[in-house]
Amino acid sequence: MIKTPVYMDYHATTPVDKRVLDAMMPFFTEHFGNAASLQHRLGWIAKEAVEIARKKIAKAINAQPREIIFTSGATESNNLAIKGVAHLLRSKGNHIITTQIEHKCVLESCKTLEAEGFRISILPIDQFGKVNANDVKNAITDSTILISVMFANNEIGTVQPIAEIGKLCEEKGIVFHTDATQAVGRIPIDVEAMNIHLLSFASHKMYGPKGVGALYIRSKNPRTAIEPQINGAGHEHGLRSGTLNVAGIVGFGTAVQIAMDEMEEENIRLFHLRNRLQEKILKIENSSLNGHPTERLPNNLNITLHGINSDQLMTEMNDVAVSAGSACTSEEIGDMQYSHVLHAIGLNEESGRSTIRFGLGRFTSEEEVDYVAERINSVRSKLRTFSSLGVV
Repeated sequence: MIKTPVYMDYHATTPVDKRVLDAMMPFFTEHFGNAASLQHRLGWIAKEAVEIARKKIAKAINAQPREIIFTSGATESNNLAIKGVAHLLRSKGNHIITTQIEHKCVLESCKTLEAEGFRISILPIDQFGKVNANDVKNAITDSTILISVMFANNEIGTVQPIAEIGKLCEEKGIVFHTDATQAVGRIPIDVEAMNIHLLSFASHKMYGPKGVGALYIRSKNPRTAIEPQINGAGHEHGLRSGTLNVAGIVGFGTAVQIAMDEMEEENIRLFHLRNRLQEKILKIENSSLNGHPTERLPNNLNITLHGINSDQLMTEMNDVAVSAGSACTSEEIGDMQYSHVLHAIGLNEESGRSTIRFGLGRFTSEEEVDYVAERINSVRSKLRTFSSLGVV
């Protein structure tokens, strides 16, 4: 018997793994000290727990522990990276390069900087959601100080040529930032080999708690510097002031370690489940796949059911949790905008509003995949019948 609702929105957030929760619990009640209170034992225990987590997180991306700065999440990390570099390097240049399909917090950060006098180049992507490294190269000018390209897209799952862009930035002496929120813990990342200078990610995308994230900042070869965006008592090497979320950080570290330990086996499982779901849904008449057919996240599936309104489909299919796009594209709850990502890959508004994103995860079963495929087909048939009768 399938337990409902069936959750297939793992790109939006993930449930906290019980192993993560177990690691966190003592830091809410027993080891509740402030990691900055180094005059007593409770503070020492908290500080040590934070540093252990920092080591685990750094190891996952081949960084040094001192290069990991804790934040409240990926949105803050992206803001800190982009605005921090722009404000610090303003005297050297005012040009920033990014792409059409970045997360809203990246695009909005760039928009804010544009109002301050910075020049922003937003590069197009191809029909599969991939940016061409040559387009990045051709957009560079003498005033370019930062290039920000997301590692893997949160809607269509397409993985970008990060190593190629990183090599280009290294050759040109330009700071390279990537929003790797959907990628860390899901696909291998090596900040050294890929020449990444700044990398943003968050705990709650990998079965850790919400409200905690990190920003990797390269410390040498070359050293990358940013201007702090939050002033205070100088926590996190003076780059992000504020009392550390010790329990959250402990959970973050545990979640990352579990994800890395299980990545290879989990990806094989997710590829199988995703491809099974994809095969079943694409048998539906007038359906099409969005994103790159092979170079995308193993748990991502984004499909357009042409002629069916996705909001209506999700309302009818209330025993399955999927989404019509990013959880961060709505003006208000229940008022979803037409996805800028789908627009960028060439879908018109009608097709964009007929699109469903499936995010599979650690607790997705084959039985759930089959159930969701059946529900999609059943509800789609019902809606098309109503439409032909003039009811919808």
